[in-house]
Amino acid sequence: MSSAQRTTSRYSGITPSERLPTWLRSPIGNASDLEAVQAVVKQQRLHTICEEGRCPNRGECYAAGTATFLLGGPICTRSCAFCQVEKGQAPAPYDAEEAERVAEAVEAMGLRYVVLTAVARDDLADHGACLFTNAMAAIRRRNPLIAIEVLTPDFWGGYRDEAEAIAAQRQRLSAVLAAEPVCFNHNLETVERLQGEVRRGATYRRSLGLLAAAREIAPQIPTKSGLMLGLGEHFDEVVEAMNDLRAVDCQRLTLGQYLRPSLAHIPVDRYWTPAEFEQLGQIARELGFADVRSGPLVRSSYHAADPA
Repeated sequence: MSSAQRTTSRYSGITPSERLPTWLRSPIGNASDLEAVQAVVKQQRLHTICEEGRCPNRGECYAAGTATFLLGGPICTRSCAFCQVEKGQAPAPYDAEEAERVAEAVEAMGLRYVVLTAVARDDLADHGACLFTNAMAAIRRRNPLIAIEVLTPDFWGGYRDEAEAIAAQRQRLSAVLAAEPVCFNHNLETVERLQGEVRRGATYRRSLGLLAAAREIAPQIPTKSGLMLGLGEHFDEVVEAMNDLRAVDCQRLTLGQYLRPSLAHIPVDRYWTPAEFEQLGQIARELGFADVRSGPLVRSSYHAADPA
């Protein structure tokens, strides 16, 4: 029996009541590298998910001169229980100049591969699709050879009728894909059973539908998704989620450990070990994912430009 068929595993991780395990203690990074990237971001009045989300890899990524830009401002209209980004129903008005400032920052940092993500902007008519299309256009006006990956919210809402909502979501998605990102990423975040508790305002099936639609609309653009572990999921549920992602032809996968940003956020249930991440990564490859990143400190944009 292959490991892809094995859907149970003995838990060998440690509980969060114990000291943070050594495999989760990431280096801070070189201060000068950190300051160089932070200076560009601050000068352009931008935000990065690296800082807003307290990513454990920001020291390593900044040293490589990379960052994931957070579009739409620092306030999200969703209130997911795991996320450090500030929540609110009245974010700042749409900033028409943000796209140009992102392009200036990309140019100043000398980036060749850019990752764009965004807060959920359910207050905007297109739910934030224009944040991505405008930023991609501004970046390419300066350098059309820059590769751009997008990590989007679900673009859902604005209609009570589900058929109308799906049609509007598809229209917003089509606009983003028409801008030709090199990869379309939308995170499932957690297993189906935990969606309501972890992802407030989003649903498991809606996210799978978005990824399926992306493959239908632009089959030449690879799709990607990610799961956080340590929220109370079981091994077989993780494998089930991976199977569901492959059923909508998702090609790329990231698996990483959830780390609680503050006491106000959902607690960590357990710390999965590096060996368990390796086992899940192997199962993912056997299921047919072409690119798999699986490890305690892996995040959605970790080494996004590098082949696995």
